Amino acid sequence: MDAGRPDPARDDAAGRDPARPDDARPTEAGPDDARPGEARSDAALPDARTGTVAHPGPRQTWAGLPWPVRTAVTWSACLLVVAAGLWLLGQVAVLLAPLAVALAGTLFLTALLDPVLVRLRRLRVPAALAALLTVLLLLGVLVGAGVLVWNLTASQFGELSQQLDEGLQRSREFVTSTLPVTDQQLDKLVEQIRQGFSGSAPDPVAGAQKAAEVAGALLLGLVLLFFLLKDGRSMWHWVLRRLTGPRRDVTAAAGRAGWRTLGAYSRGTMIIAAIDAIGIGLALVVLRVPLALPLALITFLGGFVPIIGATVAGAVAVLVALAANGPTTALLTLAAVIAVQQIEGNLLEPLVMRRQVQLHPAVILVVVTAGTLVAGVAGAFVSVPIAAVLWRVLDTVQRHQTASPAEAA
Repeated sequence: MDAGRPDPARDDAAGRDPARPDDARPTEAGPDDARPGEARSDAALPDARTGTVAHPGPRQTWAGLPWPVRTAVTWSACLLVVAAGLWLLGQVAVLLAPLAVALAGTLFLTALLDPVLVRLRRLRVPAALAALLTVLLLLGVLVGAGVLVWNLTASQFGELSQQLDEGLQRSREFVTSTLPVTDQQLDKLVEQIRQGFSGSAPDPVAGAQKAAEVAGALLLGLVLLFFLLKDGRSMWHWVLRRLTGPRRDVTAAAGRAGWRTLGAYSRGTMIIAAIDAIGIGLALVVLRVPLALPLALITFLGGFVPIIGATVAGAVAVLVALAANGPTTALLTLAAVIAVQQIEGNLLEPLVMRRQVQLHPAVILVVVTAGTLVAGVAGAFVSVPIAAVLWRVLDTVQRHQTASPAEAA
């Protein structure tokens, strides 16, 4: 074979085109080469042995993202986890609402009645008998108040019906004469409200089930109240004996702080609610508003729900005064309610509560709303004391954790 002639087989084996000169053959781009105007990419490099492109892993992809994107992703994931945890807690709280409300109400009553139990114990009354007498005292006060209110107001219901009819007619004339509303429009509005109430009437089966749950919660609360009054301190000491070291001291301090806060809140709230009820009740008696005693009792019960309870009780009193005696008496009742609530908020509450319960009004509104959504009226009653106790316990734990490194240094 001629040495000068190209051998096609040899050139094909070598992977070269025999028709092209060596200087015109395409060269394979290496990993360090790049086209003009194109940046080098480290994200996808070809494998030298297989020729395939190696895709980046999760760590390389995460590291290649800009820091604002990584920050946003991290915070979004944290918020999703927190929202899922809160939703799960809410579902559990809704399922266990009767038990949770009964337990919270029992703790509230235990803190309220603890001074009575202590005085009985100082008289050397046995623990079981002292707890039983305290529970009976509570039942006697509640039943006695209900019977007294009924006996004093049962005779007023007949007169109240006639007064309400006359007051509603006067209110109707006042609205149509002062506002651009005709009688037909007012009748249509009243009919729509009446249909709305009739359409939202509860199912009898659901109502019976709810009544059974309430009765069971009340019975459970009374039993728990007796045992907490009788053995509450021994239960707490048993819990502390299971702890050792610094955790025992922190738990004991947090428990004492939470119990003092609950006791101060319960007794202070009862005093303030009683003063509100007496003040508004006297104003209703002076203005000769019917059902003054039941309205005063509603004001007393509403005082246990901060901000919202007093507002609702005052609104009920004003509406009764408007329907029974007309707009003049209603305005005077409104002025009396506002005056009593201002005295309560600016003088009585700081004096009675002192610094035991430190919750911002915005926090109280949110807590009361959440308690109402979860457990209705009972949730509104117990939500604020629960929040106050939790805040005091967490504050005490944080103070101990802050003081421990300082003492060690």
